[in-house]
Amino acid sequence: MEDQRLLDNERHQIEQILQLDNEELQVEEVDYLPESDDDRDAINDHGGYEAFAEFTFNSSLASLHTYLGEVEDAHHRMAFLDGGAILNIPVFYLEGVVLFPEATLPLRVIQSNFIAAIERVLTHFDTPNTIGVVHVSVDSGSDRLRFATIGTTAEIRQFRRLEDGSLNVLARGKQRFRLRRRWIDVEGVPCGEVQIIQEDLPLRTPRDAFGDLAPRNTIQRHSLSCALASYTSCSRPFTSRDEEDDSASNSEESFERELSLRERKIHQAAIGSSESCSDEEISGSEADHQPAMSHQNDSDSLGFLHSDYEKESEKPSPDVGKSSTSAKESSERKEFKGCRRNSSFNHMHGVSKAFLPYWVYSMYDSYCLAQKAAAMWKQIVGAPNMDGFVKNPDILSFYIASKIPVSESTRQELLEIDGISYRLRREIELLKSIDLIQCKNCKTVIAKRSDMLVMSSDGPLGAYVNPHGYVHEIMTLYRANGLALRGRAETEYSWFPGYAWTISICATCETQLGWLFTATNRNLKPRSFWGIRSSQLADATR
Repeated sequence: MEDQRLLDNERHQIEQILQLDNEELQVEEVDYLPESDDDRDAINDHGGYEAFAEFTFNSSLASLHTYLGEVEDAHHRMAFLDGGAILNIPVFYLEGVVLFPEATLPLRVIQSNFIAAIERVLTHFDTPNTIGVVHVSVDSGSDRLRFATIGTTAEIRQFRRLEDGSLNVLARGKQRFRLRRRWIDVEGVPCGEVQIIQEDLPLRTPRDAFGDLAPRNTIQRHSLSCALASYTSCSRPFTSRDEEDDSASNSEESFERELSLRERKIHQAAIGSSESCSDEEISGSEADHQPAMSHQNDSDSLGFLHSDYEKESEKPSPDVGKSSTSAKESSERKEFKGCRRNSSFNHMHGVSKAFLPYWVYSMYDSYCLAQKAAAMWKQIVGAPNMDGFVKNPDILSFYIASKIPVSESTRQELLEIDGISYRLRREIELLKSIDLIQCKNCKTVIAKRSDMLVMSSDGPLGAYVNPHGYVHEIMTLYRANGLALRGRAETEYSWFPGYAWTISICATCETQLGWLFTATNRNLKPRSFWGIRSSQLADATR
């Protein structure tokens, strides 16, 4: 039933494409900036793009890659392989492309050796429909090719054999791998021995780091207070919970008076972080934990307090013998340190947010990081809806990495990061810092990240292939500056049905940066937009 629904949907989309192709071609001169009132209204309060008031283009058409023609489905899907599995597969080395798991990759296979590679995997039963994709770059100093060591397997989903013997292929990224060795076989097919990378599971904040959270007033009073107070009665066994609750009602001021200056600073820092974190409603479900990422800087200051306290407690007091108070504080520090070593904070995880409050754990909680990354991405791009990704931090981390407006070298760096939390943290860092989109060659500012436009259901950045077999990853923008046009508008092999394309170059260095797409009929909105090659982008920051 599901397959029939998908077929009906695809049939309807093909009918829409045919209808667009049959309409009269009406290419007209357009202004390349949004001059109409409707287009101006499309810019949201944050400067980002939400949607044109009359956005009529069907973005799902671009994700179907209809310019490849009618394709047939490949059979014998490849199952997910266990981490550490080693296999020999044909490898495609692509310049300007970094393939991530779940990303779409169109291919136009023209050369005979690569055609042989595709035909081989289509009939191979051990690794059916599976090829490897590895990013290759040119060293600017020596002009030598540099092959990445981390790539992604791609599963061929659809293909089409053309009359000239070439193949049109639609593949999808599946699993990361390490390239162990590579060679060319007797048929000229580039092959490689690859080892599947074992992906980690999304990290959650452990429940037992907090235990059964007490009521809010108890949390605030029992964070570090009980820990520090214990040094005055180390020899006594722990009291019952009722007695602890009674002691929690004692005056906070009287407790702080018993502390040294350094101990009081540690206590106040922990209490401050506890109060900030307790404002978040922490439910019984682990997935509902909300991050308090605004306190990341507090972790550094709190860490310094710990370090300073340890160092100070080991130093002899310069005023020993001069003041009974300082001598008392020195002995108390030693006693507290010994008590802390004997009783251990491991037994006090039920007293929450002492030296490790919730926001410290949330810094590496995959679900907390996913919520923050998704919120930032939605604010910048406006679409698509990211709610479904938050429950799958691993998929979200690869999705953002495949769409973020950075250079191919930075995206390769993201592909090579092991660990969902670490990848998400790096992406959040990039989303905070990146604002300008610049030409890689001359650093001319082309646009801002808020100018990104979603013309495909896959997102604002995707891979497309031209008739000559070159794969380009392009970012779509509704506005761009510093570009010039070269040549006439063409409609043949357009990646966006209903739009003509014109080559665009950097007006400063004349490097080809992408294309201008203009609507060929009056019913399509937006009237025009830009497609910029990600391989020609610099890592611009604010």
